[in-house]
Amino acid sequence: MFMGEFHHSIDEKGRLIIPAKFREDLGEEFIITRGIEHCLYVYSKENWLAITQKLETLPFTKKDAREFSRFFLSGATAAEFDKQGRVNIASPQLSYANITKECIIVGVGSRLEIWSSDNWNNFMDSAFDSMSDIAENLFNESVSL
Repeated sequence: MFMGEFHHSIDEKGRLIIPAKFREDLGEEFIITRGIEHCLYVYSKENWLAITQKLETLPFTKKDAREFSRFFLSGATAAEFDKQGRVNIASPQLSYANITKECIIVGVGSRLEIWSSDNWNNFMDSAFDSMSDIAENLFNESVSL
């Protein structure tokens, strides 16, 4: 399970060092794609396969299914680490996520998310005040956090 928050920066060639604790769980080859909130999602091949299998069960006759599949799959690229533990992130992905230099790598269960520092800070500022309401709506009374 991926968890934690790490602050890093992209070099001038679009390379990012992924924390060592995440590299082993991702494996030698993994997938980077567009995330929902202008961040990037990073999946191990195993988790990517599970997601794409679910996507294949969606009815292609539904507009939402077609649009989400296009968005999610067209932005995906296979990636691997170099000898220094860096990954080269494609320019369209960096542009989509507004990542220019400073970024935040967040472990979110089955995936990593890569955010621009500005987008992450904006998300945290806006979500902070509503977190207790969100928790109340998502968890029933038998779950204690």
